[in-house]
Amino acid sequence: MSEGSHRSGPRPGPLIADIEGTALTAEDERILAHPAVGGAIIFTRNYRDPVQLAELTAAMRNVRPNLLITADQEGGRVQRFRDGFTRVVPMKAIGALAARDQDAGLHAAREIGWLLAVELGRAGVDMPLAPVVDLDYGASTVIGDRAFAAQPGRVGALAQAFGEGLHAGGSAVTAKHFPGHGYVVADSHAELPIDERDRAGLADDMAPYATLIKTGLDSLMMAHVRYPEVDDLPASLSRHWIEDILRGEYGFDGCVFCDDLSMGGAAVIGGYRERARLAQEAGCDYLPVCNDREGLLELLDDVPYDDEAACARRETLHARCGPAEGIDATLKLEDNARWQAACALNAQLAQEYENGL
Repeated sequence: MSEGSHRSGPRPGPLIADIEGTALTAEDERILAHPAVGGAIIFTRNYRDPVQLAELTAAMRNVRPNLLITADQEGGRVQRFRDGFTRVVPMKAIGALAARDQDAGLHAAREIGWLLAVELGRAGVDMPLAPVVDLDYGASTVIGDRAFAAQPGRVGALAQAFGEGLHAGGSAVTAKHFPGHGYVVADSHAELPIDERDRAGLADDMAPYATLIKTGLDSLMMAHVRYPEVDDLPASLSRHWIEDILRGEYGFDGCVFCDDLSMGGAAVIGGYRERARLAQEAGCDYLPVCNDREGLLELLDDVPYDDEAACARRETLHARCGPAEGIDATLKLEDNARWQAACALNAQLAQEYENGL
């Protein structure tokens, strides 16, 4: 993908859409071309092999040249593309290494981030929605080994190194799920979790975000979690959390993703129009609507997409994605020495993690 080849076109709207299968349908094309849409997310059902994925992303950009194409490609159990991609270890494996050897852990986080980014970029995917920076309290089954560790300092440092790898690999960073999803047991895919802690109790969960924001975090994703000691609305739909705390107190000027509006944690608030209205009023720049075509169609002509500041943030995030450093496009990725070393490191980490190290 050449620099600037997917930057032109109408300004991106807030909706992130999914598609039906491994090739675009006529309805997919109409949705991606709609001015309310600015991004797309690809799932396992859309994937057959790297060649097919590259053809699919090229077709998507033929419809919408400046479309931001994303995927939940974190590693571990959240990896949409497996056959033909490196099966990356869960982030907990990197955290376990860092507990034994901090420098080795930071190096691993950086190289695994780079590996994820370059493999996605080869197939035309701009960025993974990663890393998870929630703390692992041992309570949440939905977070679990997706988290680096339980210690906020370690999580912040590893997430920073992972982000450096993503940047070098041509991707942007999306830290998730602000202000923290690791403490609650409930799964926000199915219901709205409630975290009864106050701001003091949430300080450790929020600390990694403060670290990342100070060094220039590209984007983050909000948690569909309600913190009644702070605000009655879920953080993902809360102006207090986004405008007052995140942008006001923390000084974050990057892109804010709402978590998927089709999830149970948002559905308890009301219909799609109400969820989308609250998310935009709260300050979310991107509104993913996944695995519910009717819900997405309902929002296309109902969501405002001309907010200048939000549009500028979306364009800035997309501009952060581009060619990877040190990759010769004329050579196979498999011939690249850094890729070979990163794959070997990942295999070593996988073996150590399997052995309980």
